[in-house]
Parts: sequence; structure tokens; C-alpha cells
Amino acid sequence: MKRREFIMLAGGAAASVPFAARAQQAPMPVIGFLSTRSARDLARLIAAFGKGLEEAGFSEGKNLSIDYRFADGRLDRLPELAADLVRRSVAVLVTTGGAPSAIAAKAATSTIPIVFVIGGDPVGLGLATSLSHPGGNVTGMTIIAADLAPKRLGLLRELVPNATAFAVLTNPNTPEGRVQSSDMRAVAQGMGLKLRIFEASDERGIESAFATLAQDKADALLVGSDPIFLVHREKLVALVAAAGIPAIYQYRDFTTVGGLISYDPDIADAYRQSGVYAGKILRGALPADLPIQQPTKFQLVINLRTAKALGIEIPPTLLARADDVIE
Repeated sequence: MKRREFIMLAGGAAASVPFAARAQQAPMPVIGFLSTRSARDLARLIAAFGKGLEEAGFSEGKNLSIDYRFADGRLDRLPELAADLVRRSVAVLVTTGGAPSAIAAKAATSTIPIVFVIGGDPVGLGLATSLSHPGGNVTGMTIIAADLAPKRLGLLRELVPNATAFAVLTNPNTPEGRVQSSDMRAVAQGMGLKLRIFEASDERGIESAFATLAQDKADALLVGSDPIFLVHREKLVALVAAAGIPAIYQYRDFTTVGGLISYDPDIADAYRQSGVYAGKILRGALPADLPIQQPTKFQLVINLRTAKALGIEIPPTLLARADDVIE
């Protein structure tokens, strides 16, 4: 090879090194986001999730990509949606909207890290070995929404002190719903209250439950913690209003659309924490070493407009404890 050809060849190879190096750089990490709910429902909470990611040093579109999958209340879609994200080889799977999405993700992969936001007991659900040391590839936040059902029944009794016949709406097809049914029966029996359980797992089931509820003449209603009820909250609140029954709900999302009263943990903070955890895992942390977080703040929200429409006077002691009053 002539000297000039060698120099040109060597120079060309050297010039190509930076381009080759750039081509070999690791691609932008992708988070798979799976929820039982809809994109419209989750706008506020996805923003909180993004805030948590930013706290961990990540920003969507800059150094991170997020692939969203929403079941829109159709829980039967979750296994395929989870499998689709696994096929994409996402770096982290974030599951929200209750235990069904977390269970579907865990069934789909034992290697990709999973960060959940659920309302039940992750140990009892088989998602973790303990809260402090989850083990395996799963960790996250439990907002213990299902466990708050007895507390909500107590608040409802305080709101309607003369009520004796209570109704509870639950979803028998979710772990949280099944736990709530058994817990509520035990609590009601301890309080000496008559309790009727109504079940619904989709929009048609909700309509059917209220058709029966209208004939049952319950004094008050507790709407259980379930993603299906959240997805159809506007219709559900309208059905409650048509029945003229005082009702308590699991999230403030219900009171902002006309529900009477709600008592819930700070779910936005749980989503923020899930973003922080996802960021930590992207930086090398193991899910097994990240303890499962529980809420420390709870909020009582009362809608005075709805109370007035129902002819209910909110007890001053209950009103004084409210974190937010909608007038």
C-alpha cells in the first residue's frame, strides 16, 4: 500500500470514530406505564408521576421515553397490554390503578423491574415478601384504599346518624373488592348495622346494581375502592343523585363531580413517589432493596352543594375536620 493511500485510509478511519462511538451509545431508556384507568382520568396523576421522575433526574423527551398503555376500565385487556410492554423490553414497568395491573405485570415478567401504585396489601396479594424488603422484581406504593372502607363507613354513620340500613358497592372481580366485602360485613356486624352488598364489575353492572338499590331503600351507600368505579365515576355519581342516597366515596375525584363526601390518602403523592422509584431503578437501584411506601396523609372532602340538594346538614364536628369543602 502506498504511503499516501495509507494516510488517507488511516485519516478516514480516525474521522469515523466519533460517529461510531455515537452509534454505540446506549439508547434512551423507556418506561412502560400500565393502568387500569384511562388517559383522561389520569392527567393530574401522570403529571405527579412526571414530577417524581424529575426529582430523580429524568424528564420525558429529554433523557427518557414513556410508553403508555391504558385499559380504560377493561381489566381483561391488562395481560396483553402488559405482555406488549414486556416485548418492547422496557427498562421499568410502572403499574397504576389498583392491583390488577400490578398482578398482570408480575405475571408477564420476572426480570423487568416493576413499580406499582395499588390500594391493597402487596404481601397478601403475592406481589412482595414484606413491605420493608419486597424481594424479587416488584416494589412500589400502597395507598391502602381498600383498608379504609371501615373508616369510611364510620364517617358515613356520623354523617347520617339515624341510618340503620347501609349498602356497599364493590367489584367481586378484583382482590380489593373481595377484601372489602368481607371486611365491611365484619365491621357492620360489630356496629350492629344492617348491610347489603351490591356488586358490579362494569358499566352495565353498575346500572343493574342501582336498579336493585332503588328498590332496597338503603339509608346510605358506601362506594368501594375500585378502578372501574373511578372510570365511570360521573355516571355513578349521577345514579347516586337520582336515587337520593347519601354516599361516601374512596377518592376526591368523586366529590369534584358531585359526590357528597370522600376520604382518601394523598394519591398524587403516591404517583410522585412511583416516579422517584422508577428513576432510582434507572440509576441502578434494585426493586428488592426499595421498601414499599405507605401514605401518611389523608384528606376528607365534603361537597356542601350536594349536601344541600339532599337536604342533609353536615355535623359541625365533621365539617371542622374536612380538609376541603366544595361550596
